[in-house]
Amino acid sequence: MQLRLLLAALLICLASLSRAADITRPNIVIIFADDLGYGDLGCYGHPTIRTPNLDRMAAEGMRFTEFYSAAEVCTPSRAALLTGRYPIRSGMCHDQFRVLRSRSLGQLPDSEITLAEALKAKGYATGAIGKWHLGVPQFNPGGHPRKHGFDFYFGLPHSNDMDPTPVAPKGAGRLAEQRAEWWNAPLYRDDQIIERPADQTTLTRRYTDEAVEFIRSNKTKPFFLYFPHTFPHTPLFASKDFAGKSPRGIYGDVVEELDASVGKVLDTLRQEKLAENTLVFFTSDNGPWLIMNQQGGSAGLLREGKGSTWEGGMRVPGIAWWPGKIKPAVQRTLASTMDLFTTSLKLAGADVPGDRPIDGLDIRPLLFGTGTVTREAYFYYRGTRLMAARSGDFKAHYMTQSAYGQPKHEEHTPPLLFNLRLDPSETHNVATNNPAVLGQIAQAVEKHKAALQPAPSQLVEVQPVAEKK
Repeated sequence: MQLRLLLAALLICLASLSRAADITRPNIVIIFADDLGYGDLGCYGHPTIRTPNLDRMAAEGMRFTEFYSAAEVCTPSRAALLTGRYPIRSGMCHDQFRVLRSRSLGQLPDSEITLAEALKAKGYATGAIGKWHLGVPQFNPGGHPRKHGFDFYFGLPHSNDMDPTPVAPKGAGRLAEQRAEWWNAPLYRDDQIIERPADQTTLTRRYTDEAVEFIRSNKTKPFFLYFPHTFPHTPLFASKDFAGKSPRGIYGDVVEELDASVGKVLDTLRQEKLAENTLVFFTSDNGPWLIMNQQGGSAGLLREGKGSTWEGGMRVPGIAWWPGKIKPAVQRTLASTMDLFTTSLKLAGADVPGDRPIDGLDIRPLLFGTGTVTREAYFYYRGTRLMAARSGDFKAHYMTQSAYGQPKHEEHTPPLLFNLRLDPSETHNVATNNPAVLGQIAQAVEKHKAALQPAPSQLVEVQPVAEKK
């Protein structure tokens, strides 16, 4: 009898220790919008798009004013977030083919360690819901999210405009009125295509339902949810509950539905009593697609947008939320999507890979208000070209190129120099008065280049279209 009681007490003790271990491993949710601009949310100054849930998230948490995607377009920015490395290190960039296409054979290399793989090794349940764009499973099964650490996948393999049908007019993605018969995007659940064409008017709602179910199904263990939305990348579609409701038109409808999605995720965490043990981070893969006119977003006071290495192309919204851990604050220190890799591993008690350069920093001191984070320099790549570099408040442009419409980059000798703290719109070149600053940034660039080993690009090879007989 005494032995049974002793064993029972031991089992209870072990169970308690197990639960305590899980509490020290927080849940991590990363919500990644597509082509959302720096100025597209109410908490970042938009006057007509209503984003009450994200505004509340920012008020309760930390809103970053200088948060950066590691690339100016989709594929490389996603590779950087999931690996903590500049895309040139993984080969997920190219100067001509800037993203994976609908028939691409390339993929995020198996040699890369994704955030999902590293967290799964620590006992996390892992799910990816939304746009993948790091491999096309139809033509290369090795490019599927489940081959890169995710237990579960629901979403589109690439951008929603990459499967136009023969009846789609030229430039269909820019048109205010969209028709279902113009698009043939495949919707995956795990390894199977369950719908083609995907009903894009229901995507945000269905993604959200899947995210809520993933959270509830894994609430008894630590989980990592990577939630990369399809929108507001064009073509734009909203559900009947949001279509035609925003003063900003269809773009506003789409963003307001994304905001509602964020609200449901946060409400679910509260309802399941998981909020105090969950870090949620909301951001965007790059700046707004300005050439889409009213179907594109806004970079606010920043220069240019998606596709460029001007600030509007890579500085994006960044909001961190963790009740009881992250105090309400506005954070003006530079941080990056690559930092989410390193920070998440540190929070989970996982080792940061030591066999390769990791560009993401541990920003826990910023999130928790315990200290500062020192970054020697931040590098702005467009494809394989290092276009600009920032150190402290100053950004040097060695090359510039408009996002679209400028066929060749322009080199600058001496480099253009902007004080981003004083001039975030990059309108006043102060190179003449700051030769020492240019010298300091040049040293950081040379140090970076000397240690860089670019990987072969994964973005070139595609599956040929079969000839009609």
